[in-house]
Amino acid sequence: MFFLITGASGMGKSTVRAILAKEFEGLIETAELIGIAGSLEWDSRWRHRAVERAVQHALAAQRSGRHFTLSSDPVPPGELFAVPSAPELDGIAVCLLDATPEEQIRRLAKRGEDPVLFPRHVAFADWMREHLTNPGHMPEVIMQNGWEEMRWDRWVGLDGSEVPWAGPVIDTTNRPPVEVARLVSGWIRQHICPAN
Repeated sequence: MFFLITGASGMGKSTVRAILAKEFEGLIETAELIGIAGSLEWDSRWRHRAVERAVQHALAAQRSGRHFTLSSDPVPPGELFAVPSAPELDGIAVCLLDATPEEQIRRLAKRGEDPVLFPRHVAFADWMREHLTNPGHMPEVIMQNGWEEMRWDRWVGLDGSEVPWAGPVIDTTNRPPVEVARLVSGWIRQHICPAN
């Protein structure tokens, strides 16, 4: 199973990843798989290739009977489903970490992000919320200037009644990181050890 823990910047992905690393082996972020690109290379094509690399790692884990978790990057489910090797995965599960715009901005400011970019981060969080339940909502956000190997036809054109990646949304606004991590852990364990 490929577990995608995602969300816009400032939602708590890196913090949760650090906590869960003690519990789950092999939590990875895309920069670890393809390297930190220079500013001229950090674009849609880089991200799409990085997600494909993550899928390759997940397939290696799958062949060994293990699961794979990608966290700490704002990877939209549509990107994961569109990379060339995605159909080879036994399964994909998606969890979106979210927060109010006010809390997102507070966190971004605390970690020293450029305030000029705050509106973009908030807009992307809005888009991610919609994308989780409506694949037809502005797909160009992640398709524009993308890697030519992407298979967008796997989901572009679907509406809200047919969502291949529906998953839970965990509001991190007023929750301490350990509680968010506990909820994410419970979500993973529901897939790994479903109740009989």
